[in-house]
Amino acid sequence: MKRALQLFSTDYLKQCSTMKAEEILQFLEDFRTLHGFSSTKKTLISLRISESLLATAKIKAKAAGIPYQTQIQRLIQDWVKA
Repeated sequence: MKRALQLFSTDYLKQCSTMKAEEILQFLEDFRTLHGFSSTKKTLISLRISESLLATAKIKAKAAGIPYQTQIQRLIQDWVKA
C-alpha cells in the first residue's frame, strides 16, 4: 500500500510547537474522527478504588440506566476534554 508523504513548512512547524496540550489532544481527536479511525478498541486496566465509592457509582449508574463502566469512561472523556 502506498502512503502519501506529508511535508510541513518551517512556519507550520513553528506554529505547532506553540500548541497547548489541550489543542494537541483536540487536533488528534479531530484527526481520528475525520479519517474514520475507530476508538472502540478497549484496553483492560486495573484500578484501585474504594469499595464504597465503587458501590455508590454502580447504584447511581444503575438508577440512570447506564452501565457503570460506561459512565466511568464518559467521566474520563469529559475530564480529558475539559
